[in-house]
Amino acid sequence: MKTSKIKLTLSDGSVVEAQAPLIVSASRATDIPAFYAGWFFNRLRQGYVRWRNPYNGKDSYVSFANTKFIVFWSKNPKPLLPFLPILKEMEIGCYIQYTLNDYFVEGLEPNVPALAERIDTFKRLVDELGIGAVVWRFDPLILTNKISTDDLLNKIEYIANQLRGYTDKLVFSFADISAYRKVGRNLSEAGVHYREWTEYEMIDFSHRLSELNLGLELATCAEKVDLLQFGIVHNRCIDPNLISRLKPELQPYIQNLKTDKGQRTLCGCITSNDIGTYNSCPHGCVYCYANANPFSAKQNFIRHQQNPNNDSIL
Repeated sequence: MKTSKIKLTLSDGSVVEAQAPLIVSASRATDIPAFYAGWFFNRLRQGYVRWRNPYNGKDSYVSFANTKFIVFWSKNPKPLLPFLPILKEMEIGCYIQYTLNDYFVEGLEPNVPALAERIDTFKRLVDELGIGAVVWRFDPLILTNKISTDDLLNKIEYIANQLRGYTDKLVFSFADISAYRKVGRNLSEAGVHYREWTEYEMIDFSHRLSELNLGLELATCAEKVDLLQFGIVHNRCIDPNLISRLKPELQPYIQNLKTDKGQRTLCGCITSNDIGTYNSCPHGCVYCYANANPFSAKQNFIRHQQNPNNDSIL
């Protein structure tokens, strides 16, 4: 039940080779729950998706024949709520990496719902899926001329208090803008005066975060800095322990999956197949690494809406 290749018959009758993963990631590349939930569950019923490699432009196919678990990534997973019974019907487990930031005043996330609505969505999802199946991320932590480390700590503490009893973990990362040229360009074009984190600032921030005593496990995503002295661990966003906890029958198969070599060097995720498409998320977040720019992403979303039954997002 690990990722394997199978022969797949497409809707037009042609036969192709397809990956048939145990775990599907939906998606690091775009917000499938917020904008493509209907498309995704239609494809789940159809049994496969077509995925275009962003580096070489080649198409390949991903079959859901062996899929037993889905990790969703979203800033607004509210549209998932009516579809969750389908996963139960198909005996597919899931959890949601829910990026719940507070950059409303600063305008860094112009098209996400109001914070209060997103907090309410978090609670509703936990009521459906259980604590642990909705992972709170404050990601990325960004410093600008309008956002200080004090501001970030205050934002995190406020949200943590609102989520008390609904989450047991917080995952965060420090914005590494220099690693993504287009991110720096988009921030500058939007008039955002950002700056990079120093290692000292990361350590000091993490110390102060731990001293808030939020009652949460704290973890960083793909960060080199060692923060274990503050009880902060390195996260695995596609996490074999969490998957085994939520769907125990998968434990024998999960333990054989290796670290995903297709991710960043410091990523601890186990292997999965991501089915998302870059440059297709209309949230318009100014710091987004997955969009070339907000305008082209919005245009691609409009294209999708004109052909929502396509076998790929675009």
